[in-house]
Amino acid sequence: MSASRLRPLIAGNWKMNGSRAQTEALVQDLKGRLASQPGLAADLLVCPPAPYVAQAAALTAGSALAVGGQDCHAKQSGAHTGDVSAAMLADAGGRYVIVGHSERRADHGEGSELVAAKAKAAHEAGLIAIVCVGETEAERDRGATLDVISSQLEGSVPADAEAANLVIAYEPVWAIGTGRTPTPEDVATVHAHIRGLLKAWFKDGPEMRILYGGSVKGSNAGSLMHVPEVNGALVGGASLKAEEFWAIALAAAGA
Repeated sequence: MSASRLRPLIAGNWKMNGSRAQTEALVQDLKGRLASQPGLAADLLVCPPAPYVAQAAALTAGSALAVGGQDCHAKQSGAHTGDVSAAMLADAGGRYVIVGHSERRADHGEGSELVAAKAKAAHEAGLIAIVCVGETEAERDRGATLDVISSQLEGSVPADAEAANLVIAYEPVWAIGTGRTPTPEDVATVHAHIRGLLKAWFKDGPEMRILYGGSVKGSNAGSLMHVPEVNGALVGGASLKAEEFWAIALAAAGA
């Protein structure tokens, strides 16, 4: 299977948004859409805030909609007040977890070494880790994008990762929540660079999915999801609206 034809993953990062009522409404809506189109050539994932992971997992039982967490601790248990372990997410019914999101790197000072430890903890708990990388506007403007991506990937991805438990998400920091997106050519350059590194580091590097994230919405999904080496999307604000999220899924699936 060529990388460009990998089954796409559309992952919704709800961030710090939602309620029990919103979780039920959104999950039920997406379940209904999936049921109406069972042959959709894409995987769908929602990552609600930690308090709603178990609820979402219960609602999705028996459906094709997967559930994940937005972060996890590097340890599986212990005196870490307020933190959530990968084992807890798995026990709640989660199958994936996002680690290294730029908002965690910036707001919580998380470095790549910690991100790698979290990804390893996710793997030990049986979860698929979605490792995020991306450059700031200043780094982009000085032409350091590929160097930054290389450094973050090398530091954040466990050496024993496999296609079965690793997804990479490229999210240019300057595009997250701003409404700005890089050109398809810019995305193609970075994704090709990431693919080259994965191929060099891992035997199954060609089979690892690489998502694009950063102001993805229904109106631009068509152009972004058909860029070579883009195997889906990590969606922020648009994932809180079932119709928008579904439009992105359809674009990725070529439906």
